[in-house]
Amino acid sequence: MKLMVINGVNLNMIGIREPEIYGDITYDYLCDYVKNSTSCDLEFVQSNHEGDIVDAVHRAHFENFDGIIINPGAFTHYSYAIYDALKSVKVPTIEVHISNIHNRETFRQTSVTAKACVGQMSGFGIAGYVYAIHAIKDIVKSKI
Repeated sequence: MKLMVINGVNLNMIGIREPEIYGDITYDYLCDYVKNSTSCDLEFVQSNHEGDIVDAVHRAHFENFDGIIINPGAFTHYSYAIYDALKSVKVPTIEVHISNIHNRETFRQTSVTAKACVGQMSGFGIAGYVYAIHAIKDIVKSKI
């Protein structure tokens, strides 16, 4: 199974940015943890630029990825461009957040992009990525 893991704005700064919320692990550690937790073929994309994330979503469609795991970062709360990109492809997508966005500042509690996804994992730390992979695998298997 071929999955794209897309991480948005400021995810490259985990381990530095607000460790009381995101922990002290690095982005490289997150990627290694997720890779070592599954036998799926994973491609990781991280960008602080909205258009790059839109391009990655489109590429997941054209390159026949089986699923997308996306943590849009702060783009979650206002990016209709990423929402439209996710809606335009037929690739099952699960949104992931390291922290529980529903238990944070009011502006973080709204996800524009989740409405374009089949589900959301929030508040499970980096294990949420692995849970999302298991969910995508179940979704894909149920379509066969």
